[in-house]
Amino acid sequence: MIHWDAHACLPIHPQASFAPIDALRAYGVNYVSVNVGADMNPVSQVMAVIAGFRATIAASPERYLLASSVADIRKAAAQEKIAVSFDLEGALPLMDSPEMVALYHQLGVRQIHFAYNRNNNVADGCHDMERGLTPLGRRMVRAVNDAGMLMDCSHSGRRSSLDIMEASDQPVIFSHANPLALAEHGRNVSDEQIRACAATGGVVCVSGLSFFLGSDNPTADDVARHAAYIAGLVGVEHAGIGLDICFREEGLDDTPSGDFDPSYWWPASAGYDMEQPPSFTPVETWKLLPAALEKTGMSKEEAALVMGGNMMRVAQQVWKA
Repeated sequence: MIHWDAHACLPIHPQASFAPIDALRAYGVNYVSVNVGADMNPVSQVMAVIAGFRATIAASPERYLLASSVADIRKAAAQEKIAVSFDLEGALPLMDSPEMVALYHQLGVRQIHFAYNRNNNVADGCHDMERGLTPLGRRMVRAVNDAGMLMDCSHSGRRSSLDIMEASDQPVIFSHANPLALAEHGRNVSDEQIRACAATGGVVCVSGLSFFLGSDNPTADDVARHAAYIAGLVGVEHAGIGLDICFREEGLDDTPSGDFDPSYWWPASAGYDMEQPPSFTPVETWKLLPAALEKTGMSKEEAALVMGGNMMRVAQQVWKA
């Protein structure tokens, strides 16, 4: 059984500690996709972070394995290591160039979405004016499919996400997004989006963020409830987990350079309170999830699919060794 965390955030800093990754491993996670930047992060910061994270992984081969295939994940699990690859949250680091997708793939990025909350030249964010996927965006989808990278619609606008799922010839995922039917928030996804994702063969991975779960102190039971909703709507084979825990490190400043305005990326009008940041389900959630999922009526085998089997299936199809 492989436990797959579809999205986690370390500080966007090349010297970020991997202690949180060790904690995930200790609580049974076999693979984690680690964010290396979003639309607000300049390319210079993203590249420095990728270089730093790759160096950390290479320096501790007894603990980490930079995964490029599902076979690598199985190998890491057999050796009691944690497999890691990277994800990008937005298309701005692609610099409007589809050729950049293959470059990031070579550097270890295996998952990308095209907009982080706000619109850009490729796609719409979920907290901005709705336009749909642009012509450049359609070229980007082809580049992602050709590179063998997971196409992710988290943080994307409704219409853009539907356009992406229509344009992709591979399964599309939401690496960290929750059902709008259970919690009213602009970052959550409608039943229409969940059904469209499932129609591609993809997976909707539940986030452990308080805002998106509709719980001030989210627990494994809250995560399981959202996963069970997805399973009930489109089938258990389309539900997964991406806890989206944002790990902070004292004394490490990862603020993007330039004219960075947090209130633009996380607008109060969309339900964000910069004075009271969200809470996250703790890392220990991974130990509690199997029982929590079974409490919703899932069998052990179905819970195992949600915990990682479904994402393994999709990655097996999409990733190219």
